[in-house]
Amino acid sequence: MSDFATARHNMVESQIRTNKVTDTAIIEAFEFVPRELFVPKPMMGVAYVDEDLAIGSGRILMEAMVFARLLQTALPDKSDQVLDVACGCGYSTAILSRVSGTVYGIESDEEMVSLANERLGSLDVDNAAVVSGNPLDGYTKKAPYSLIVIGGGVERIPDPLIAQLSDGGRLVTILYEDGARQGTAVLVEKFGSTVSKRVIFDASVPLLPEFRNEPKFVF
Repeated sequence: MSDFATARHNMVESQIRTNKVTDTAIIEAFEFVPRELFVPKPMMGVAYVDEDLAIGSGRILMEAMVFARLLQTALPDKSDQVLDVACGCGYSTAILSRVSGTVYGIESDEEMVSLANERLGSLDVDNAAVVSGNPLDGYTKKAPYSLIVIGGGVERIPDPLIAQLSDGGRLVTILYEDGARQGTAVLVEKFGSTVSKRVIFDASVPLLPEFRNEPKFVF
């Protein structure tokens, strides 16, 4: 077993299985996808540390435990068409491709889009692709989605993303409401014209720049 394979196995055993993640398909996805391929080369040696990794352009690889718990909250399956928002170099897209039917990643950084598709290709992923665009706008071309995953902290969930959820669809992310310093993992569900939000667990991850609230000016 290579050093990276050992580190990946240890990540699954110590960071994921021990933190309320029991879904077999999700665990197997984290065991399979080589996290080191989705970080800049100088960071490959720390790809499996138990923390968020900043990979440039305001993007992160979310801490494995938090991302795995988000996915267990969403319970993706092979019937799902998924939108992976602010997906960076495609690690989350690769994970989602193992547990979902079809995945579209949306990313604004053109270089990351290219790298993501290259790496997905190297893993023979044939049910996922990353496209260029504004994460706030989603990807209307392939909407609606039964699952939307936002890959970082947000202070707001834009209306266009909610609009792209199918009836019965769900969205998961880490939400910082009203300037809170502590984020919470939330599950948003849409049934007809009704949208509900449920807090699942506390979590702190870096905020995505596009998903910060506009500054308020006081006169």
